[in-house]
Amino acid sequence: MRIKVLLAAFGLAAGISGAYAQTGAVSGTQFGHGEDSIRCITNISLFGPYAKSGNFKDALPFWEIAYNECPGAHKDIYLHGVRIVAWEIANEQDPAKKEALIDKLMGVYDKRIKYFGNDKRYGTDWILGRKAQDYIQYKGENIDPKLLRDWLVVALDGYGEETEALAVSQFLFASLQYMLKEPAHKEQYIQDYLRASAIFEAQLATAAATNNAKDEETLKTYKTAADLSFAGSGAADCEILQSLYAEKVEQNKDNMDYLKETLGLLKRVRCLDIDVYFAASRYVHVNEPSAESAVGLGKQAVRDKDYELAIKYFDEAADLETEPNSKADDYYMIALLMYEQNNLSRARQYANKVLEQNPGYGSAYLLIGNMYAASSKSVYPNDAVLARAVYNVAIDKFEKARQVDPSIADEANRLIGTYRAYLPSTEDIFMHPDLEKGKPFTIGGWIGERTTIR
Repeated sequence: MRIKVLLAAFGLAAGISGAYAQTGAVSGTQFGHGEDSIRCITNISLFGPYAKSGNFKDALPFWEIAYNECPGAHKDIYLHGVRIVAWEIANEQDPAKKEALIDKLMGVYDKRIKYFGNDKRYGTDWILGRKAQDYIQYKGENIDPKLLRDWLVVALDGYGEETEALAVSQFLFASLQYMLKEPAHKEQYIQDYLRASAIFEAQLATAAATNNAKDEETLKTYKTAADLSFAGSGAADCEILQSLYAEKVEQNKDNMDYLKETLGLLKRVRCLDIDVYFAASRYVHVNEPSAESAVGLGKQAVRDKDYELAIKYFDEAADLETEPNSKADDYYMIALLMYEQNNLSRARQYANKVLEQNPGYGSAYLLIGNMYAASSKSVYPNDAVLARAVYNVAIDKFEKARQVDPSIADEANRLIGTYRAYLPSTEDIFMHPDLEKGKPFTIGGWIGERTTIR
């Protein structure tokens, strides 16, 4: 194959005039002049077939000549160049030489930006995204996050909302890593997140408007990853977010998209008890009531201890909600508020609504069990033994809770252990012929449930 490639290259070069020699790198021209232009075209023709077939060893010497002498000749120098240098890195065992090759690879990207950074489809932002990707891959834990961010901010400054999504994602990753290394970068990281998030939002809107489902799905993945990273970064301090968003929410009080996104962010970072969350909820609810806005107003009412108003909003949220687990959360809040007001029957009603939406909601069973246990004396005010027999039905609920939801098993087991200790003794049961261990018994009063005496 090598002989055929050489003959083809020499055949192509034979038709080019000699004149004076000057490389493209020196002359600033695409191929150079004279014999050097022949040398350039020859070596491009030689490395291409080898690289395409994965024979990077034979491609390397020809590629290096083209790369060094006529770097502006063709994009193939860089398309194949990153693969050739990656092969060099993979086959180098000496750590110092490997580091030098990583620098060489970064240089390939830099030179592509110099000569082809204005490409309409694969411009500087696209190139920087791939440069960052390779840098992260090869440097691993030894990346310099400030250096990485400095590279990528060039892309965002130059392309704005049109910045290629990978570059935006890598920019935010770099900023996060820099903050973890240098806490003083925290406020800037928050600003970087807001900037990246705004770019993703704009691109998502464009993708939706043009019915580009593929881009929309990709951008949603990037946006979700960015949000999750921010939420778990430790930078999402509620006081800082209050100061950052307070004025912006007021400025955007009629911008439903902005307000909804703000509510979503504050929910993800669990900042649900700050004024800006309540303000955004209020503005959304006035213009376009949603489950999210109703929940926000409900939480504000809870903070203000206006439980009747809170119940109203959580009930409204449940009616507006379409996702069963979220609807269950709304009903659970109502159940807790009813319990707070000692309206046990209504609290149980809403706890059961929770379980209709999400049968695995163990906390609802715990709540019902605690209500049963707490009301034992009111159910049987004149009989201490029967009052303690109520704990049987409470334990039933605790056992059901740990059965459906292993995450609350420890709490369920603690409650089971506590109330088992207060069940009627054998001597107590002997004095109550209506009670018999292992036999069913109906608990009276508002409870009205059948249990088995333990």
